[in-house]
Amino acid sequence: MSAVLVLLHGAALLVALLLVGGTGRAVARLLRQPPVIGEIVAGLLVGPALVLFAGHDGLAAVLPEDVRALLRLVAEGALVLFLVGLARELRVGPARGDRRLAWVTAGALVPALACGVLVALWVQFVAGPAVRGDAPMPAFVLGVAVTLSITAVPVLARLLTERGLTETTAGALALAAAVVVDVVGWLLLSLAVGLGAGDPATFGRAMAVLAGALLLAGGIRWVLRRARAALWCGRWPAASAVVLGVVALVVGFGVHLLGLTAVFGAILVGLAVPPGEPWDAPTAAVSRLGRSLLPIFFVSAGLTALTGAVASTPWSLVVVVLVLGLAGKIGGGYLGSRLGGCSPAEATRIGILLNTRGLTELIVLQVAFQAGILSPPLFLALLIMALVTTLLTGPLLSLADRFVRAAGAGDSALGAVSGPSMVSPR
Repeated sequence: MSAVLVLLHGAALLVALLLVGGTGRAVARLLRQPPVIGEIVAGLLVGPALVLFAGHDGLAAVLPEDVRALLRLVAEGALVLFLVGLARELRVGPARGDRRLAWVTAGALVPALACGVLVALWVQFVAGPAVRGDAPMPAFVLGVAVTLSITAVPVLARLLTERGLTETTAGALALAAAVVVDVVGWLLLSLAVGLGAGDPATFGRAMAVLAGALLLAGGIRWVLRRARAALWCGRWPAASAVVLGVVALVVGFGVHLLGLTAVFGAILVGLAVPPGEPWDAPTAAVSRLGRSLLPIFFVSAGLTALTGAVASTPWSLVVVVLVLGLAGKIGGGYLGSRLGGCSPAEATRIGILLNTRGLTELIVLQVAFQAGILSPPLFLALLIMALVTTLLTGPLLSLADRFVRAAGAGDSALGAVSGPSMVSPR
């Protein structure tokens, strides 16, 4: 297929897939679920649906390999631009300085990592080689552990706003802990990707690339913090957004060409952008552009991981992943919060909130899959866990609030009955 036909075919598919994503968001809103969940599910099902109704030949006709390569390029670029804004949000919020934050963060991270290790060991010794894949054991265990530890900061922040929990103790602690957990998670994932090479020289090169990218991000931050850069940004925010987007793409794809995933380059650029004005508007514009194209990323993820994974995924694996995913986040978040001094009601809310995985988890899963750490069956099981746990967050919060109100009403009734007997006779 000629380059012109590839571009025309790709443009037509781009429009169609964006419409699919919009439909998924609309359906999710009707079902009172986070719109991103509908967008993710709709995008992921495009490939399997084409295979189901038209077979692999139909899939090849609609999405020939050269067009799929173009879509993968667009998807990776969209992800890089989106992650610039996401990474900039990874800063501890109002709970900074709260002594309970360390306990909540430890509860949100350590038990979830431990549950991930248990999943990896179960796959290694029970599920069999078809589910295990051929990744080196250290990379496999660390990669799976990270996938169970992630909390989706953007989805969690949106959920807190919708429910009016942003200024509550539970909301502030959960969001701050999620930020710290995700920063640690990205660093551990970079280590897992490096270990996945299996060759000490390749691992050393990957770590050298990561160290160089960190130094580059420090240089970018130094430049952007200069008064002249801030003045220029304030005068020409649109041009600043273009420059920031180009820098993110160059760093992201440069890191990718040097052996790591473009995600790490994008995260580092986002962390390098100074907080506050005048960089808020340019960063938001870059992230919005990437966010608008993310349905292509979901479709690409479904094409690469799901078209052949459904039949080969044992349901016992799905159950194990789901149970340990829930236990690590809800149980760990509750335990850490209680050790930090939170009330049982606050600790319950924090555990449930930290169980929100959403889009960030899908990005982590895709990075681990592309690095060869996750097999298609394990990717699918973890994907189901991510979607189910995110969908359960709202209903579980409502259920917890109902129990708290019922307990409060019971305490009030008990007080009303016992009150007169406690009054001294005159």
